[in-house]
Amino acid sequence: MHFEPDKGMLRDKYGRVARDVRVSLTDRCNLRCAYCMPAEGLDWLPTEDTLTDEEVVRLVRIAVELLGVEEIRFTGGEPLLRRSLEDIVAECATLRTHKGTPPPMSITTNGLGLDKRAESLVEAGISRANISLDSLTRERYAQIARRDRLHDALRGIQAAADAGMSPIKINAVAMKGINEDEVADLLAFCLDHGYHLRFIEQMPLGPAHGWRRDQLLTQQDILDRLSQRFELTPSSEPRGAAPAELWNVAESADHPAGDVGVIASVTNPFCTACDRARLTADGQMRTCLFATTETDLRTPMRDGATDEELAQIWIGATWEKQAGHGMSRPDFRPPERTMSRIGG
Repeated sequence: MHFEPDKGMLRDKYGRVARDVRVSLTDRCNLRCAYCMPAEGLDWLPTEDTLTDEEVVRLVRIAVELLGVEEIRFTGGEPLLRRSLEDIVAECATLRTHKGTPPPMSITTNGLGLDKRAESLVEAGISRANISLDSLTRERYAQIARRDRLHDALRGIQAAADAGMSPIKINAVAMKGINEDEVADLLAFCLDHGYHLRFIEQMPLGPAHGWRRDQLLTQQDILDRLSQRFELTPSSEPRGAAPAELWNVAESADHPAGDVGVIASVTNPFCTACDRARLTADGQMRTCLFATTETDLRTPMRDGATDEELAQIWIGATWEKQAGHGMSRPDFRPPERTMSRIGG
């Protein structure tokens, strides 16, 4: 088959084209966030099941050079736990998209240890960062993350900004009865520092039986709380395939202007515009965060498949992508993998 990546090879039966690949580098994490995994942690992937650096780079190269992918985000677990992260990023920075440019590369992280690596990651090719921050109080951060590491997270966020990563996006999972009283404080913090805050509705991707729809803090709940303190207007910028719906925040005597977003995967999903594909740390391709099936790329790759054969497998799996995650259906069931095992 003749590959013409500018036409978008990763197309599904609904006309969506995957241009953005989330690449998980490990399922391990140094936090135990209550919405993500059990307090005791998980059984981590054996080393032999995890893709090697060369295998990661090969699959990214196939995605970029053969399949028309234009953007790469490295995730985990916690990607900073991959010691070779900078080497992987540097190799991927040598790739060229169908536009003749290197693929923009970003990282999703909890920020722990980022103060020691932000500069080297920027030198390797990382330009943007999404950093998790669910609370600004030490006790509550420790309650949610089950680790007393707020200071380290804040230090990592500052280091990313100092190293020139831009934009810095702060991800906060908003949870009823846990941190809902902090949503305005989180926004004020981000406005003061020039960060872009994105609230996330809690999704059924954590420990078994740990999510209840009637306990969900919805997009509207979040906006109602923010509107008590900030003047919000819907953004006029086209949303495109962005997961977050944006609102402009007017300047006041207390804070500069800025924006805030809500990723409402539960109450206002963006499935019809989704342009993402995911690679797990053990080499499984997922068409959706909530997919209940995966396509194995690791085994055929290790069995000697050519780049073109791997591309064809990826194309075929993408074509079968479902119309949506189906969370509103009574027969919805979450994936067996938790968030840390899928990749953020």
